[in-house]
Amino acid sequence: MSRFRYFLRTRYSECDAQKVVFNARYADYTDVATAEYFRALGYEKEMQTGELDFQLVKQTTEWRAPARYDQVLEISVSTKHLGNTSFTLATEFRIAGEERVIVTVETVYVHVDHHTLQKSPLPAPLRSAMERGASNVTIDHAAYLA
Repeated sequence: MSRFRYFLRTRYSECDAQKVVFNARYADYTDVATAEYFRALGYEKEMQTGELDFQLVKQTTEWRAPARYDQVLEISVSTKHLGNTSFTLATEFRIAGEERVIVTVETVYVHVDHHTLQKSPLPAPLRSAMERGASNVTIDHAAYLA
């Protein structure tokens, strides 16, 4: 696999009475996977200190099939577009072990100055890291691969 992969296991509280993951949870999962993506890009310290700051401005989700209670999700994140101050990340959800994509999420963020929260151009090192991506990096919080 050449894509960045993040594994998580769905929990009971994230599901409805039919044990299907609530639609809104995919935004939470995308947020966690995005944080892991930036950590994989080498920005853990900057995320912890707030030096790397960005705000979500648009998020589009397309559901193709449900995830259910206790399934392990493989979430892939990649950089789709880089603007002057904004960037778009593409997130794909799969049931672990399957190639079929069950959910896609496209998220547009705006990079902001962490003191003023005003739009700020993407710094050259961040732009380079996002262009390079984090392929072949796997984070497994579900112990799926263990």
